Amino acid sequence: MNREYTFSFGGNLSSVRIRKHIPSLDDIISFYGSAPGNVLFVCDTHTRSIARQILGEKDAPLCEIQSGEAAKNWASVETILKAAKDAALGRDGLFVGVGGGVVSDMTGFAASIYMRGAGLCLVSTSLLGMVDAAVGGKTGFDLFGMKNFAGTFYPAPLVYMPVSSLTSLPEREWKSGMAEIIKTATLDTSDEQERFWSLLAALSRDTAEQDILVECIARSVQLKGRVVEADPKETGNFRALLNLGHTFGHALESSIGLGQITHGEAVAWGMARSCDLGLALGITPQDRREKILALLSAFGYETKTPHPLMRDTEAFMQALRNDKKKKAGSLRFIVPARTGAVLVSGEQAEPRVLARIIGGYSDCL
Repeated sequence: MNREYTFSFGGNLSSVRIRKHIPSLDDIISFYGSAPGNVLFVCDTHTRSIARQILGEKDAPLCEIQSGEAAKNWASVETILKAAKDAALGRDGLFVGVGGGVVSDMTGFAASIYMRGAGLCLVSTSLLGMVDAAVGGKTGFDLFGMKNFAGTFYPAPLVYMPVSSLTSLPEREWKSGMAEIIKTATLDTSDEQERFWSLLAALSRDTAEQDILVECIARSVQLKGRVVEADPKETGNFRALLNLGHTFGHALESSIGLGQITHGEAVAWGMARSCDLGLALGITPQDRREKILALLSAFGYETKTPHPLMRDTEAFMQALRNDKKKKAGSLRFIVPARTGAVLVSGEQAEPRVLARIIGGYSDCL
């Protein structure tokens, strides 16, 4: 089951270790060489027990934030920073984030600005965190009602992914992570892409500790790692491909209220809209669109438009206009191609086409 990968993100090495069980504090310390007194553990209300297991008989400061998207805010950042200050962490101190995507993003951001940059280790305990948030160095939090509006690039030198932690993951959180794996499989252009799709077709919730899920996680980590290595700060167009489904998905999350649906549910719906846009632009073949939507539906994601929770279409369009991934004032969408995906600019997507894609509304950008 053990897998290990080392990536170089803009010259910063990041070791990703997929293991069956959680690491010990000694495992972490041996990598960094820090004394336990220089370590701050950050967890949420659901992962405090895991953080305690890592500590064992040893002791270290522990900062607990609330769980869920609602806690992904500046107040939580201040909580983490104050805990680090109260623990007298120096610039050579180590932040250890134990949790899913929210904990990974928040701990990474806090570490990146604490005394202009402290040490960082992530112990990712959710499927979404393993295949997305913990790899690649993006950190951040929600601000002004916008998803991940503020953030930094700060890859963790060490990332642990204990697969055993997934056995207690709620069904909805498991599905949230699966959406990112489906996204990654859609982006795969390697000779093994059909193998990836066949693995997903055979995957079910009951396989949470079996080799098939580990292989899906490993493939997702490898693909994302290679993409980020080629474009670590998304200055080009390559890393932007990882945003497949995110432009529509983030707009949905922001417009209906952050935390109303999971990130994965939003991305799955966004992927369906990306398929529609690609089909309208003549980029996504019909059979490719049907294949992607069939897999999303098989996992129980909402793919129809308009989304049942979308009540204010102007709020959705405004969130879309404010998307942080714009360049030169133009929206950017990622749409599936015959293999992989490609980037299209907002100029290619006529307002009436976008209006039809999100549910037949006449509002335009």
